[in-house]
Amino acid sequence: MKIGFAGLGVMGAPMAGHLVAAGHDVAGFNRSPDKARAWAEAHKARFAASVAEAATGAEVFILCVGNDDDVRVVVTQAIPQLAPGAVIVDHTTTSATVAREMSALAAEHSLSFIDAPVSGGQAGAEVGQLSVMAGGDAQALARAEPVIHAYAKAVKHMGPSGAGQLTKMVNQIAIAGVVQGLAEAVHFAQAAGLDTDAVYDAVSKGAAQSWQMDNRWKTAAEGRFDFGFAVDWMRKDLGLVLDEATANGAKLDLTRLVDGYYAEVQAMGGGRWDTSSLKARLS
Repeated sequence: MKIGFAGLGVMGAPMAGHLVAAGHDVAGFNRSPDKARAWAEAHKARFAASVAEAATGAEVFILCVGNDDDVRVVVTQAIPQLAPGAVIVDHTTTSATVAREMSALAAEHSLSFIDAPVSGGQAGAEVGQLSVMAGGDAQALARAEPVIHAYAKAVKHMGPSGAGQLTKMVNQIAIAGVVQGLAEAVHFAQAAGLDTDAVYDAVSKGAAQSWQMDNRWKTAAEGRFDFGFAVDWMRKDLGLVLDEATANGAKLDLTRLVDGYYAEVQAMGGGRWDTSSLKARLS
């Protein structure tokens, strides 16, 4: 397929690279032209000087950018250039509100918009093993799904527009609680004078096991926090979660508490540390 891809950052660049490797005709755009050129050179692909150029004639247009406002700008610029009936797939983590706005805007031009946030982080993007939770028209998603599978191991349709973003919020709520528990567990083990490697071997085979434990226990114990999803981005996501909870009445006491802890990590200069750096504020 002819594909436009906007946002060649730590997630978008490898995702777009997998599309090229799968044989698609991909035009990549990034606000930093040097990143776009470097991506194009690395993958022997085309880079575009503008969103409009990347979108020209695209049957599927994919974006992975920063926030709600970025999505509005990119989608608005892309729509006039897309092929008739094209599908827009947004992998940015945003509010459900902007997903619904963009879906309505796309529909006005006989296009489809899928809100499709991902889970799996930079490592998942690099190895093509992301999980995608999608909201929007099921038939439009079905047309785009073979493309998405170039970098995703699982794609789940969650319901109408906005449902993908709401599901991603659930994901972030669950992660926040698990990572705080992991931080306190490592901190307690060290305070008790235990061998943290031995503790991991003992507890990771039972009910305490989690992806976070398997991937972040050892590095958190060593005080290394340069792996994957950054605190700054987690706080952005939790802000979306808490805004939505205010609107729908959900009680998220623990999530609000952990968001405050991440604010403390930012104040320590850890905005670019990974989310397991909750451990740092306990040291």
